[in-house]
Amino acid sequence: MKKISITFLYLLLSALALGQESKETKPDSIVQYFSEIKTATKIGYSLWNRDLYDDIILVNPETRQLFSNNFGADSSFVQYKNSYIAKLPDSVNIANTSLTWNGRTWAMIMLPLSKDYYARINLLAHELFHSAQSALGFVQNNSESTHLDQENGRIYLRLELEALKKAVCSDAQDEQRMHLKDALIFRKYRNSLFPGSAHIENQLELNEGIAEYTGVMISGRDKEKTKKHFIDVIDRFFKNPTYVRSFAYNTTPIYGYIMSLKDPLWNQKISVNTDLTVFFMRELNIELPKDLAATVKAITAEYNGKQIFTEEQLRAEKIKKQIALYRSLFVDQPHMTIKFEKMNVSFDPRNILPITDLGTVYPTIRIADNWGILDVKSGALMAPNWDKITVSRPTKIEGQRIEGEGWVMQLKDQYTVQKDESLNNYKLIKKQ
Repeated sequence: MKKISITFLYLLLSALALGQESKETKPDSIVQYFSEIKTATKIGYSLWNRDLYDDIILVNPETRQLFSNNFGADSSFVQYKNSYIAKLPDSVNIANTSLTWNGRTWAMIMLPLSKDYYARINLLAHELFHSAQSALGFVQNNSESTHLDQENGRIYLRLELEALKKAVCSDAQDEQRMHLKDALIFRKYRNSLFPGSAHIENQLELNEGIAEYTGVMISGRDKEKTKKHFIDVIDRFFKNPTYVRSFAYNTTPIYGYIMSLKDPLWNQKISVNTDLTVFFMRELNIELPKDLAATVKAITAEYNGKQIFTEEQLRAEKIKKQIALYRSLFVDQPHMTIKFEKMNVSFDPRNILPITDLGTVYPTIRIADNWGILDVKSGALMAPNWDKITVSRPTKIEGQRIEGEGWVMQLKDQYTVQKDESLNNYKLIKKQ
């Protein structure tokens, strides 16, 4: 399979929700940010028995101006106090991610950062974990939990999170334990409805979930601020169009935080092969009832079940219409299919839409490949095995610039677009 590099727009701690700086970045602020995270990771050394502070790039997505805490082995880097200023090449996608560039691994974070200190540190520490996770033994894996876009998948995830909200806010140990048990009941019942889903969910939780737990713990919030943080992020999460790639930012950190009250270094006991659900149940000494269905029915009302069922039934009807429109656009109507060679992609994980057998629609996505750059603003269909992407038919071809409804493509000179007259579709080919 061709090499694929995937980056994710980590926007769950949205700067819009937490307050932004002005779009004009002040270099002195950047110096302060580097100093803050350097101090925070030093204080949090014991979490992973390692100082996570490493190479960082802070980049303005509008201008591509970047600020780094280390020289990037590039003559364009200009030193400013204890930082460096340069410009990110167009071939590098901008996202909150771990990036290999110029022979080094960087934690890349988009500007502006939040005005809130704890949110800033949380995000920076999250991405620094991604830079270090290979050394810590955690392989990056972001399988899509497509079942979480189905009605029952969403319902029982929401019920689990409602139970976790009550658990994290409970000061009485017995009460907290009851809500934790209910959360795990909803989780196990959900997994029973979708065979194989437990493994898929676990993969993302070991990646983004552990990264976000690291961010929460390094941020240094006190107990009350941590409670408020969890409630706020879950309530915002519920408003996301989809949960497929973003649920783990909310589940693992809460289970992990509650675990940390018992064992602050529990995370050092797990590996890339750990089943986190089994681990949490064992360490918290929680046993689940044999008849999950009956128990779920009995406890659902306590966790806002009636409203959740109503909202998800309405959403399911709406999604059916949306999927029908996308099937028409990317299958029935003339379209263009683009095969990948050496692809690097960034997208927002909060608004994707899985379509059975066809793949997943990404409303916004940017792809850089050997053939050039594709920038999509209103939908493209990613194949299930990530070897190609489909967009609507081209409406304008001017030299190496190709445009369609809601997308634009800048091709390198050795590539061109060809129309299949028999099917009325288009494809990308390499010139002979």
